[in-house]
Amino acid sequence: MSNISIFQTTPDELAEAIAKSVKTQLDELKKGWQPKEPTEYLTRNEVAEMLSIDLSSVHNWTKKGILTAYQISGRVYYKRKQIENALIELKQK
Repeated sequence: MSNISIFQTTPDELAEAIAKSVKTQLDELKKGWQPKEPTEYLTRNEVAEMLSIDLSSVHNWTKKGILTAYQISGRVYYKRKQIENALIELKQK
């Protein structure tokens, strides 16, 4: 951040200096900002189809803690991001 001397500065010059400083700070913030993506929820059937497994496997993996289920009004949902994160990359030798 630079120092600004306001002695012998016109109001227009001061306003321009402030605007330039604010713009610089906003540009820095924009570089690291990512818009928040809404959470996508999947049903048990969608998870089974996505992973090419049976519904019983989805149920068993949920009981084992491999997948995390969320329930609302008797319906069970899974977060897509958590399903994708549960997949483990195998190291090829």
